[in-house]
Amino acid sequence: MPVTEELRQAVKGDFPETIEQLSELVRIPALAWDAYDPDQLDKAAGQVARLLRKAGMADVVRLQAPRPDGKPGSPAVVGRRPAKAGKPTILLYAHYDVQPAGDLALWQSPPFQAVERGGRLWGRGVADNKAGVLLHVAALRSVLRVLGDELGVGITIFIDGEEEAGSPSLPLLLQEHPTLLEADVMVVADSGNWQVGTPALTTSLRALILGTIEVRVLEHALHSGTYGGPLLDAVTVLSRLIATLHDDDGTVAVRGLPVHEPITSTERVPDFDEALFRADARVPPRTRLAGKGSLASRLWNKPALSIIGMDVPAVAESSDTLLPIARARFSLSLAPGTNTVEAMEAVRRHIEDHAAFGADVRLIPEGRTEGFAGDASSAAARTMLDAMTESWGVPAVCMGVGGSIPVVDTLSKLCPQAAILITGAEDPDSRAHGTNESIHLGDFQNAILAEALLLARLDSGPATDPL
Repeated sequence: MPVTEELRQAVKGDFPETIEQLSELVRIPALAWDAYDPDQLDKAAGQVARLLRKAGMADVVRLQAPRPDGKPGSPAVVGRRPAKAGKPTILLYAHYDVQPAGDLALWQSPPFQAVERGGRLWGRGVADNKAGVLLHVAALRSVLRVLGDELGVGITIFIDGEEEAGSPSLPLLLQEHPTLLEADVMVVADSGNWQVGTPALTTSLRALILGTIEVRVLEHALHSGTYGGPLLDAVTVLSRLIATLHDDDGTVAVRGLPVHEPITSTERVPDFDEALFRADARVPPRTRLAGKGSLASRLWNKPALSIIGMDVPAVAESSDTLLPIARARFSLSLAPGTNTVEAMEAVRRHIEDHAAFGADVRLIPEGRTEGFAGDASSAAARTMLDAMTESWGVPAVCMGVGGSIPVVDTLSKLCPQAAILITGAEDPDSRAHGTNESIHLGDFQNAILAEALLLARLDSGPATDPL
């Protein structure tokens, strides 16, 4: 029986166990913020370590480093299988921590209980990113079952425990353990596919800057009836400032933010029409889309600015008061290759130039993540695309993602010689970070097979060999 068919049968035969293991991991509410129980992170890390050992990894350790604030970071779990002479090493990355569940009343089933319904598995973290963890575990298990000691490729599985919180301890952890990133190819299983039934390799990520805009108009609060009229409150002035951030058609109006075209092959990039986008995002028919140019360009290469939070009184707690201070937190996604330092300065200049009625304004920078532009024509990428095509039975495509994955920036800087492949088990309706998160079970099984095929084929020679 050909190796491809043996791997297909191995993945299929193990799939019920894979789903059971994923469901067990979903039951652990591993949240990497100080407000949540750190014991759950330890519990999840322990479960991941057991999964790696059971899959065939003999060398499995838990690693931990302090965060910049001095507090202990979440434990990472690392499994290693050394490469034989002349064989490449593949690093497989995912994370076990998840986002908070949010409003429990909006979930159709308990968030920390994996439920199978309609060909999908539902639960918090099932897509982002515990499916990524099990994708690596199941692919490794199948490859070792089929090839056994004949497998010569080296494999490092790195499972992060604080990605959703920005992986604050990761840089120091990698500094303390530099050999972790000795790899020829890195597979980051934290993205998704084009559509259910159509596999995709993510070849670009937008950069991201975060910050808070603060507006002050008074030294202290005043009675709105007594002083209102000649004086505008801070919320009103802030609202006027926010309105200047976009043109009338919704295009970001901050000058000095460049637009970059993707630095990658466009051979396998599919068309992205409006009907498909509206269906994926569940956009109401009367809602107009913002911006100019193709949808793919607007989603992957052009700036996207959102106000994601405001410090203003809740309606139930409001009073007839002129507020002296108001704040708004913004998230600005930028094309790969954009200089994020210059972008932050462009935002600063904009708010200073558009401060209405002499208000004092200031920008409080909060963080930035660089974008990513992969090479879809590399040997490793073509091997992955071919493996996806064979697993799904339809041509694999390349796509960009409008969001950012901070760990990709970290890995690419610390290991610039490695080819980075971004994959995953999500699809447009997975609703990662939202309520009723889910994955499509058929695509999940196909993703496992594709990664198993990748490992087997990279075992046949260095990742840089011509294909």
